Amino acid sequence: MNDSYVYIIVALLPLAASMVVLQVNPYHALVIRGILGAVAALVYAVLGAADVALTEALVGTMLAITLYAVAVRSSLVMRLGILNDESSEADDDGYFGQLMDNLRTIFGKRHMRLEVVPYTNTQALHRALMDKEVHAICAPSEQSYQDDALPGDEKQPYHTAIRVQRIYDIIQNELSSPGTTLTYVNTLDSGEKHP
Repeated sequence: MNDSYVYIIVALLPLAASMVVLQVNPYHALVIRGILGAVAALVYAVLGAADVALTEALVGTMLAITLYAVAVRSSLVMRLGILNDESSEADDDGYFGQLMDNLRTIFGKRHMRLEVVPYTNTQALHRALMDKEVHAICAPSEQSYQDDALPGDEKQPYHTAIRVQRIYDIIQNELSSPGTTLTYVNTLDSGEKHP
């Protein structure tokens, strides 16, 4: 009896596992993880362990992939707080639209979504940042953090305050829009003064 097809199917397991580990895009990794689970279920079925194959197919593949997809979808979001009236101002000067396009491009490279959360006033916007409802806030410069500007700095129409150091580093290194100044805000420091 020639069982060479079993060896070929079993050889797909380490291949699929290494592809999952080396995948950069988390959504592609989910698909490959599903393929890995399906191959494992097939191996169990071919070897006569139908109960283990069914368990692998249902729990190891379908349920795990669903839970991973929900986790990936919810964790790869950068929430940006803005004022309600900024969208109308964006039409006047174009800086805000350009800034949003640049941020979407930056986070798109990292397979993240930019979620814009509007707030009614500046106090609510800053409170949302301090209460960790959003990762960053973007407000017109005259309404936020004017004390942080250095002498000789060019006046920017918007100021973006970011509470996550890694997001701040990414934006600082890659933002090409001249329409905003960036500030890292340490939300753990309760004595820090913010408007």
